[in-house]
Amino acid sequence: MFKPIIHVLAIAGTLLLVANYVPGIAVAGFYPALVAAAIWGLMGLTVRPILMILTLPINLITFGLFSFVLNALLFWFLSSFIQGFAVAGFVPALIGSFFLSLAAWALHKVL
Repeated sequence: MFKPIIHVLAIAGTLLLVANYVPGIAVAGFYPALVAAAIWGLMGLTVRPILMILTLPINLITFGLFSFVLNALLFWFLSSFIQGFAVAGFVPALIGSFFLSLAAWALHKVL
């Protein structure tokens, strides 16, 4: 019952850490990070699977590495409509989405 709440809080904390260490990613505070984490989770449940199916041929050709590009593009897109959360370009989005995915994977293994 508390797993989704813990997951969103952990992703928000990871987003704050990533913003402190990756140049090009800025988060104004905990509330924008919390909103970004919640929407990141919703996008992961709805938009990402559809895009993974649509980009399956290129994902197969690149042995799954295109999924990193897809995550980065979703991360960059996320910053376009959340006030207080900004990503300066593709490379910071790639790094940020990698660390968010790593944190989500580790959290999934722990919970």
